[in-house]
Amino acid sequence: MAKALGEVLKQARLARQLSLRDVERATGIQNAHLSQIESGTITKPEMALLWELAALYDLDYTELLVLAGHGDGEESSGRQRRRMSVAMRAMGDLSPKQQDEALRYMAELRAANRDD
Repeated sequence: MAKALGEVLKQARLARQLSLRDVERATGIQNAHLSQIESGTITKPEMALLWELAALYDLDYTELLVLAGHGDGEESSGRQRRRMSVAMRAMGDLSPKQQDEALRYMAELRAANRDD
């Protein structure tokens, strides 16, 4: 039986002997939010958050995306994964203000896709 996203993340955190507060300090993701993901209250966290956790826990980002319902893994495993990697690295090179602008633009694109 496939594991739930929260279970995978909790096991990875515990295997590294990290508390929720340790993860919060390392990623900036609030420990209450992390707890809700691990407990299954939040089942589809943002992709950027999954990126941070995959990097911290040394987990496969594509697997986390699939577990969170962000894709079926087929397209994600190749080209889409590379695109996400490039986008996340590029975000890291921007100032906080530029990151906010980029995120607003992506939200507009996402909303436009829902309207189509």
